[in-house]
Amino acid sequence: MKEMVLKALSEPKRYLLLTLMVSRSYCVGALARKSGLSESAVSQHLKILREADLVYGVKRGYYTHYQVNRETLENIIRELQALTTVTRQPCEGPFYGCPESEYIRCKSYVPVEQRIKGEEKDKC
Repeated sequence: MKEMVLKALSEPKRYLLLTLMVSRSYCVGALARKSGLSESAVSQHLKILREADLVYGVKRGYYTHYQVNRETLENIIRELQALTTVTRQPCEGPFYGCPESEYIRCKSYVPVEQRIKGEEKDKC
């Protein structure tokens, strides 16, 4: 599900629609006027946002007003914030899938000589 949410948010026009709907609900026509998009484009973007569970519609008479699903938005924010707490681990193997030329340029690369000396120190 989070892949769908991130994909939906990655499109600038959908992100614009979402930012408009954070403060209040809008019908398709109002979103089209506010965003400068056509009503059919807004409808297509809303479909993707609905499938990602980022917005939902509430029927008011003839019109459907769309608003942000704050629970889904808060969940993805929590998951993204959790990524900032992950401790970065250095590489430990010779190349781990990287070509040697890229691996040597890697900032976490430790030359073999230093790795051997480090291992000897650990043994003492």
